[in-house]
Amino acid sequence: MPVAQRWAYLDHAAVAPIPGSAAQAVQRWATQAAEEGELSCPQWYEALRQCRQRAAQLIGCHGEEVALVPNTTYGINIVALGLDWRPGDNVVFPGHEFPTNQYPWMTLAAQGVEVRRILPQPGKSLLELLREACDRKTRLVAISWVQYSDGYRIDLAEACQIAREVGALLCVDAIQGLGVFPLNVEHEPVDFLAADGHKWLLGPEGAGVFYVRREHLDRLRPIGVGWHSVVHAQDFSRIALELKPSAARFEGGSHNAVGFIGLGESLRLLLEYGVARVAERVLHLTDIACERLKSLGASIVSDRSAKAKSGIVAFEVPGVDPVMLKERCRQAGVVVSVRAGRLRISPHAYNNEEDLDRLCEVIKSSLAG
Repeated sequence: MPVAQRWAYLDHAAVAPIPGSAAQAVQRWATQAAEEGELSCPQWYEALRQCRQRAAQLIGCHGEEVALVPNTTYGINIVALGLDWRPGDNVVFPGHEFPTNQYPWMTLAAQGVEVRRILPQPGKSLLELLREACDRKTRLVAISWVQYSDGYRIDLAEACQIAREVGALLCVDAIQGLGVFPLNVEHEPVDFLAADGHKWLLGPEGAGVFYVRREHLDRLRPIGVGWHSVVHAQDFSRIALELKPSAARFEGGSHNAVGFIGLGESLRLLLEYGVARVAERVLHLTDIACERLKSLGASIVSDRSAKAKSGIVAFEVPGVDPVMLKERCRQAGVVVSVRAGRLRISPHAYNNEEDLDRLCEVIKSSLAG
């Protein structure tokens, strides 16, 4: 990771740096695009195919169930705009999540769908609140695998069970968990999943994945239909709306080839290293970070219980303005974020304890005035 030569980069829950090999793949694309133009298209199409297959391998599904999409928002909108909603249906989702997993569902009110935004309550878990909000008219439950502000990680198997109990579908915003925690959609049978590649997957922005369980493919009215959506995609003179029998039907036009080439290389690295090993390393680093931060008087906001902890740690330093501390970190070569008025760190597997030491030194100096 070239970024590590200069920065203690602890902000992968925002926008992650890409690996050196992904950067090289992007640079090769740029050279080919400049020197060969469309003559390189066969190589690019093969790279896109590999990216799709690697994404499928990452979540334990078939390549036909994966669409290459621009971002998480697009993937979620495939579901929000594609399902055959009926007046009286309701959709249930947490009301404190990242906007991507709220706005698409909120637009459904115009179709007579009841929008149930669930807000946190003391003494109750997020999944308890979701279960209480569901009934036999719940058409879909939408939730993030990991909460962006404090890193709370839900039990996906339990979320699936909650949806199944009322006959609802489950849509998961997986952007803060995919790539850092193992997932197999056969064991945790989510119905739909979307994630951009620019966080824990270490890919460029504008290149993400969308998963639809095979049996639900025809339940979604395709949005963004274009030349690439049909089985005869390369035959431009034949006009016949014969949609591909795969999730690729949602890829209406030309791909962001350079983005997916970079993402494909990052996926290769993650699969080679092993996502289970990534999770072990990230949880180890965040456990150490929490201990060191507490020793400095910081208050850890994130739930660090075994089932709920993730790669995100939110914390507060009494008497120190978080925005000011973030800027001091940046000046010292440490990259962190502020979310919901709190500092947030999110180290990846390549980070080390020296990166955490650099963070703690900045906090010490800030406390000393």
